Amino acid sequence: MTDEKKKMTAQDSSVGADDGQSISKNADISITTSKGEINDEVVNPQESLEEMYRRIQRMSDPAYLHTVTLDELMDNVFEVKSAVIENLLYTGAYILAGAPKIGKSFLGAQIAHHVSTGQDLWGYKVHQGTVLYLALEDDESCLQRRMFRMFGVEGTNALHFATSAKMIGSGLDEQLEKFAREHSDTKLIIVDTLQKVREMVSDNYSYSSDYEVIGKLKQFADRHGVCILIVHHTRKQPAGDSFEKISGTTGLSGCADGALIMQKEKRTDGKATLEISGRDQPDPFNALAERAATE
Repeated sequence: MTDEKKKMTAQDSSVGADDGQSISKNADISITTSKGEINDEVVNPQESLEEMYRRIQRMSDPAYLHTVTLDELMDNVFEVKSAVIENLLYTGAYILAGAPKIGKSFLGAQIAHHVSTGQDLWGYKVHQGTVLYLALEDDESCLQRRMFRMFGVEGTNALHFATSAKMIGSGLDEQLEKFAREHSDTKLIIVDTLQKVREMVSDNYSYSSDYEVIGKLKQFADRHGVCILIVHHTRKQPAGDSFEKISGTTGLSGCADGALIMQKEKRTDGKATLEISGRDQPDPFNALAERAATE
């Protein structure tokens, strides 16, 4: 599979180093998901009682392995994952990674505001819904200043902030569940940052622990049909592939549905490049386009 990149500069309402942000996109083949669990055994109502009994006996065998034939697979109708921002973010778990103080929180705020208001982002169609932003490295005063710099006094009741939350596996799951129940139109949850919600077990995380922490957030996202955008850092060491710069093991990006890598040539630059790779970006999406940056 060949990844293609799309680059463009996005107008940002922030100031200084975050005034403009360009985006480059790596497209991947669309993967659909089923409404029901593929492992669920469907019993044909026309089956005889004897056939049903044999089927139940087979399923109760400890060595039972559910399979589907190619014909059965092709006869199934699967639901395409819903887009939060067309061609950019879909339901599932995504990682937004970049160097410290590069403007990830400004980008997160921009995405959150556009989804909560339904305004198109960089020319991409946005599906409006409630947004929860876990701004766990900020306080409310800092958030107020940032949002005012970016959007002035324009407000919305569909964008919710929290500056503290519990850890994954130690209460965060229940907090997110409660929020989703109270706001049934939730489209996007931003976790800023991953380190603030994962328990410190050691200085070095393993592939399995990285995969597990993203897996728990992904399970929630898939269950509720929302997008969870997880803000994380990149490492300083050079890498041949931008996505290899994500701090930690490949378990993070391996479990996530997609990743967004934010980079600048200089920290003070007025534009940033955003590279995106994911499972659900539709094909074809292989045209190259460039838009002049304005500050």
